[in-house]
Amino acid sequence: MKRYLVTGGAGFIGSNIAFALREERKAQVVVLDDFSSGNYKNLLGFDGDVVTGDIRHDDWFGKIGKVDAVFHQAALVDTTVADQRAMMSANVDGFRNILRFADGNGVKRVIYASSAATYGNGECPMREDTPSAPENIYGFSKAVMDNVAREFAAAHKDMTIVGLRYFNVYGPGEYYKGKMASMVFQLYNQMKAGKRPRIFKYGEQMRDFVYVKDLVRGNLCALDAEKSCVCNLATGKPRNFNEVVEALNKAMRTDLAPDYFDNPYAFLQLKTQADLRNAKAHLNYRPEWSLEDGIADYVKILQKGVK
Repeated sequence: MKRYLVTGGAGFIGSNIAFALREERKAQVVVLDDFSSGNYKNLLGFDGDVVTGDIRHDDWFGKIGKVDAVFHQAALVDTTVADQRAMMSANVDGFRNILRFADGNGVKRVIYASSAATYGNGECPMREDTPSAPENIYGFSKAVMDNVAREFAAAHKDMTIVGLRYFNVYGPGEYYKGKMASMVFQLYNQMKAGKRPRIFKYGEQMRDFVYVKDLVRGNLCALDAEKSCVCNLATGKPRNFNEVVEALNKAMRTDLAPDYFDNPYAFLQLKTQADLRNAKAHLNYRPEWSLEDGIADYVKILQKGVK
């Protein structure tokens, strides 16, 4: 039986990956989390091991045991954090430590979370081979992680390092992200309370929204990647916020018009869109959930009281 380590496994995406590895791959799974932002409630029903540890340190190295691959999801993901040292320490130094753990323990595959934030306000569709142009320290930290991964893979030919650039992810398990939860989740809660959904004028900004079930499948596909690579994970089809509201209205059987307000930020990406050619070629990944179907599925889960 295969055995995998999921760092940040008490978080939104990490917990979804941990459950999928157990249920779909019938694998043993150990979760590593420092519980600074993850929540144990995301792991209710999980029957694997959970180790408490900070990825920046090595005191957990001896507690993990033998694993076949690492799914590295642990990170400082609050894009509003301006503390550059804290962001780089958590994301870049922490990643170096994960690679050190893998190298020292015979782990031949590391799959890690990168981000579309590396592209900044770049041209669409966004391709992995374009120079990074991040607009914040979070995006910069992820771009440096990609650099570190590339250099590490070149120096360790016997290892496969796969970076996955997540676009706008939404779905079950994000409740505990608070203000960093997706706009789909935040707008759902506004509408559930009978309030008009608040979006920037005039709802025409576009995002490549990806349902977490597609994202998890992309991670599992990376187990079969034949070589080290960096790939976008998204749908490849940008949608605007008016369409998100329309999909929520349909799924919730409401009829609430958007409440438009001025964008208070000096910078806002007007559009994100992933080029999926690398993901198709290297991971055999093809998204299965449209925005409408993903939101409909998510709303059913939320209406059951699942967080």
